[in-house]
Amino acid sequence: MTIIKFNFRRTLSVPANNNSSQPLVTLFSFGDDVVSRYYHHGQIRTSEIYASLLNSLRRHLKGVDLLLRDVDGPFVETYERYLYCQGLCTNTVSFYLKRLRALYRRAVDEGLVADASPFRRVSTPSEKTVKRAVSLRTLKRLAQMDLSERPSCQFARDIFLFSFYTRGMSFIDIAYLDKRNLRNGILTYRRKKTNQTLSIRWEPCMQAILNRYAAPDNSPYLFNIISDLDKPHRHQYQLKQCNVNRHLRHLGITMALPRPLTMYCARHSWASIAYSEGIPTSIISEGMGHDSERTTQIYLASLRGEVIDKANRKLLRLLSTSK
Repeated sequence: MTIIKFNFRRTLSVPANNNSSQPLVTLFSFGDDVVSRYYHHGQIRTSEIYASLLNSLRRHLKGVDLLLRDVDGPFVETYERYLYCQGLCTNTVSFYLKRLRALYRRAVDEGLVADASPFRRVSTPSEKTVKRAVSLRTLKRLAQMDLSERPSCQFARDIFLFSFYTRGMSFIDIAYLDKRNLRNGILTYRRKKTNQTLSIRWEPCMQAILNRYAAPDNSPYLFNIISDLDKPHRHQYQLKQCNVNRHLRHLGITMALPRPLTMYCARHSWASIAYSEGIPTSIISEGMGHDSERTTQIYLASLRGEVIDKANRKLLRLLSTSK
């Protein structure tokens, strides 16, 4: 869990010989202020993302602050090299550079620094992610496992299946489902990530899981994931998510799966299995709450590769048997 420390300093004292029209603002004072603004606006996850960026920058700079105007091309290039030297993958390096660029542009928009285009010499590519989907056969094996004597593993398995049943609902959305979200056989909820409203027909397989883990009557929530209403709800959800993913990874090892099993695999699996069953990409995209089909393509990229390889093998067999 990210520990957020707030620093509300916005500007330094301006020396007498300063001729700039911009106030002298430091990177960390501005960054901490942005973190606090997101936090107090209820955008907790976004505040944690920027806090993570600032922690990385502080490690890179060994805690020494610098002026926003000193965030120039050489600084950004040095930070990029630092990230790679830490052994981070391309996607993670791109993640940090994109967040730093967004923070810098926000400072430009607020008139705190003149735009010196410090990111023009760095690229933020994204590598194809490793396939996270599991097959329909694997899902059936997982559903049929007798975990009655391992309640923690059973809970993790059941929540994973509930995510799949609900078109890849994320763990945070499951944890925060309100009893009012379920009405007249329709589950309607708003995605925390995109604020998009989705509606899903309530099926018996979903009810079976809810019957096992329903929250008590005095709770506003559907599932008993946030169980102590007097303690911070977000901390409880994060702790449960870590435990669920840990038990899922253990189940994946037990099943000899080639890749770690996590909650996110349920979302990828729904998209991939739906696509393999001939459901159009546009329908899959709408079902998952994606803003565009381009996002859905990311989920389906590895599956398309398998389909192409299968087609290629078929052609090669035809070639080898032709006269």
